[in-house]
Amino acid sequence: MSRFVTVSVAITLLTLGGCAGTKRSSLPRGPVAYSTIKASDAPTVVTDYRIAAGDTLSVIVFQEPDLSIKDVPVDAGGSLSIPLIGRVQAAGKTSFELADEIAKSLGRNYLVSPKVSVYVTTATPGQVVVEGSVTSPGVFPIRPQTTLIEALALAKGPTQVARLDEVIVFRTVDGQRMGAVFDIAAIRRGDAVDPRIEPNDVVVVGYSGLRQVYRDFISAAPLIGVFTRF
Repeated sequence: MSRFVTVSVAITLLTLGGCAGTKRSSLPRGPVAYSTIKASDAPTVVTDYRIAAGDTLSVIVFQEPDLSIKDVPVDAGGSLSIPLIGRVQAAGKTSFELADEIAKSLGRNYLVSPKVSVYVTTATPGQVVVEGSVTSPGVFPIRPQTTLIEALALAKGPTQVARLDEVIVFRTVDGQRMGAVFDIAAIRRGDAVDPRIEPNDVVVVGYSGLRQVYRDFISAAPLIGVFTRF
């Protein structure tokens, strides 16, 4: 009789856990997720890095030393001052994009076919928030080429009850909050690309209700067996 009661409780708990587990996020996943949160499907190069406030830049105008500047910090508003041009918005742009913008501004009014190069001499470390079913949730500094797998490693990895196919990355794009779901198991197998994490991203690892209920039941099963004998 006690075995019947114990098994019945197990079936009930697992059924309830399964129902909870069937509620899946409505956020984009699969190929659509990668178009929402850009994936690092090729090795990230330095030119992909987007300048941030606090970075230090050097702007070199070929054969124009008086117009070149070295080790100039990007201010809190994301801009810096360029000779002849004035304040230029730098944050959010790559080195190539900023160099092209400066060259066009100089070419319109001052120089003939100027050649400009922009270098990030010092990059301000970004941060990522990792929470949900991870061992040590928190806020962690990241380098420009950090990927999702590496961000999870900063939080000491997913827990045993984490849903590896329900890892959400939230990002603000053009002032709009966006999110997408990624499958960590598929990424680890090499079946999916490991997306690049950007500063101020929020990573949330899903929770498997079915697994937790099963684990809770196993740990409580001897206790249930004792009570059902009476």
